Amino acid sequence: MAKSIGTTIIKKYANRRLYNTATSSYVTLDDLAKMVRKEEEFSVLDARTGDDITQTVLTQIVFEQETDGGNALLTPAFLRRLIACYGDRSQAIAGEFLDHAMRTFTEQRSQMAERAASGAAGAIEEEARRTAETFHPAFRATRHERRRSDNRDIEDLRAQFRTLQERLDRL
Repeated sequence: MAKSIGTTIIKKYANRRLYNTATSSYVTLDDLAKMVRKEEEFSVLDARTGDDITQTVLTQIVFEQETDGGNALLTPAFLRRLIACYGDRSQAIAGEFLDHAMRTFTEQRSQMAERAASGAAGAIEEEARRTAETFHPAFRATRHERRRSDNRDIEDLRAQFRTLQERLDRL
């Protein structure tokens, strides 16, 4: 599927089939996941009612990704925290925060991939450290607390770096 200009309309029929109106072909959830990875914009509409069901279909894609291959991204603890946010006054703020966090992570991942391609290992470690400081509360501790746990933090950072590197290698 070539990258299209504008938003591609995907129609979802009652038989649960998805139809790409730009290519005049049926697609699968996996095809839509590939479109997301290629940053192709699309909207999914219910073929009968015309309702926009994009969010529901994207959620289905996440569910499929989480259940296929045993390499889940979302831990049970994270999912519990996420579910706890629903119905709370902070639900909108939590959504905005998660969106911002994922945008930041994606940007940093791209930067790390570029640096890895150029052979700048030290820069990658620095980027991993900055990411950890942004998202991991233990890295925001006072200097005194940080000195006492430097070895543990470095090992945690190295483990996170290895995980990120493995994910980059799979990409």
